[in-house]
Amino acid sequence: MARKNFVLDTNVLLHDPRSIYSFGDNTVIIPIYVIEELDQFKKDMSELGRNARQIARYLDAHRVEGTLAEGVPLPNGGMLRVSFVERDLPKSMADGGLMDNRILAVAIETRQRDPQSQTVFITKDTNLRIRADALGLLAEDYEPERVEISELYSGFSEHTVTADAINLLYKPGGEVTVDARLSPNEFVLLKDAANGSHTAMGRFDGRRVVPLNRQVKDGSWGIRPRNMEQGFLLDLLLNDEIKLVTIVGKAGTGKTLLAIAAGLQKVTEDAAYQKLLVSRPIFPLGKDIGYLPGDVEQKLNPWMQPIFDNVEYLLNLSRSDKKAGRGYHELMDLGIVEIEPLTYIRGRSIPNQYIIVDEAQNLTPHEVKTIITRVGDGTKIVLTGDPFQIDNPYVDSTNNGLVHVVNRFRGEKIAGHITMNKGERSQLAELATNLL
Repeated sequence: MARKNFVLDTNVLLHDPRSIYSFGDNTVIIPIYVIEELDQFKKDMSELGRNARQIARYLDAHRVEGTLAEGVPLPNGGMLRVSFVERDLPKSMADGGLMDNRILAVAIETRQRDPQSQTVFITKDTNLRIRADALGLLAEDYEPERVEISELYSGFSEHTVTADAINLLYKPGGEVTVDARLSPNEFVLLKDAANGSHTAMGRFDGRRVVPLNRQVKDGSWGIRPRNMEQGFLLDLLLNDEIKLVTIVGKAGTGKTLLAIAAGLQKVTEDAAYQKLLVSRPIFPLGKDIGYLPGDVEQKLNPWMQPIFDNVEYLLNLSRSDKKAGRGYHELMDLGIVEIEPLTYIRGRSIPNQYIIVDEAQNLTPHEVKTIITRVGDGTKIVLTGDPFQIDNPYVDSTNNGLVHVVNRFRGEKIAGHITMNKGERSQLAELATNLL
């Protein structure tokens, strides 16, 4: 089977610096113009800047093995080459001097120079794939693990059982078996075969279905679940044996509020963790933040405000309390809650804490791996997000870090997932989410 030539766009390398190792024993070609574009990111303190510096280190390390212009071997049996356009660009592509045109020209020239091998242009830019297709190039998205949202694991399922099985689950220490293949920590709604209104909810612990945590009905910090999905979620959040919880849901389903309420319950009431650490990725952080007034905390307030709002809602402050200056700062001053941007978590080891990462759909698979590997002994981490509300231009609803984690951890006993569909913010918010 003939080798293929894969020409990579800049956004692929910014999305995943290790993408050069993802194409088997084929030839990976990086246009020199991609290197020039990466150079513009290398001083950024964002994740894009780190990825730009990382790919530069990879390429520099491979120079020891030969000349990048001629090609150097990759560990998986492939070849890596840095290339440029040797002849003048066609007039239609030279006008305007767009760097994208030069990158496309490298792909076209590669195809002409090696007609025996298939040349594939890899880019995460939808418009650039359309332009490549118009030029007769085979163009594909970079998607090592694409998972369609419609196929995403929901975290729960329905099963028909006998009335005796349902009654057994309601008894103290009750447990039942289900004739179905279930994932660890998958929730089940058991329905009576003879009476559809006779139901019970449980969780598969790896061997059998057990009742939900008794604390679920009581709620956390004054917040009680309003629907079945929220009950399932609270069971995951209050279970100390489950170290990783992923929550996918549209706006208004209670993802962040319930996560913070459970975190405060575990830190203050149960003393199971030393601190509640709440974080979220900042988009855009690079250029925009420098133009905002104030110190770093004041600059970050617009991005962290949704978290502050949830904490203050849970504090149930009156108008007079707010006028007196009471707020989320009280919990921060006491060391109970720490709220900071995700950038500051990188490089730390975080033991004995309850971590909530909000808006995790904006993370790449590489970024989310970096964050979860920061988790120390005794720490629980919760990832929340809506794959349909993505601000990061380098990921989409099918290949973001949150969906990647759901897919990879489905079979692990220390991980649990729930997909939230029913909105509870308000009747208007629910209608807007569904109709607009």
